[in-house]
Amino acid sequence: MVRVRDNRDKQAFADLFEHFAPRIKGYLMKSGTNATIAEECAQDVMTTLWRKAGQFDPTRASVATWIFTIARNRRIDMLRRDRRPEPEELTWGPEPEPEQAHVIELQQETARLVEAISALPENQRKLIEQAYFGDMTQAEISHITGLPLGTIKSRIRLALDRLRHAMK
Repeated sequence: MVRVRDNRDKQAFADLFEHFAPRIKGYLMKSGTNATIAEECAQDVMTTLWRKAGQFDPTRASVATWIFTIARNRRIDMLRRDRRPEPEELTWGPEPEPEQAHVIELQQETARLVEAISALPENQRKLIEQAYFGDMTQAEISHITGLPLGTIKSRIRLALDRLRHAMK
């Protein structure tokens, strides 16, 4: 390792590669990594060893400890990358303004709907408001008003028919 660090000795690196690459792959496979990814990771570790050989300090750790620490860290990076969801494609800038004609049409439709609802008989209007604006189920309305569920359903159906005709 010292020859790789000090002299960038390719033959010494080849010897290190031959010795450690299969062991790194075996280490990664024993820790749950599949063979293909373990092979890629082992090659990546050896590439890192070549690039960062200058950082190796034999007084701090043995060659094997240093290399297997790189392998362990690389495996952790891979696990984090696999678990991280891909960000959704973001659109940049403000959303486009709706077309003015569409806005006016929507306002006119809303006004017609408000007028049609207010024209409904009182008993139907209240049921429509409770069902569609109060987010209540028909059973809840029946319980609150004391009316039979069938009456609630028929009044809402009649009210919707009137609204449908008014909105045509």
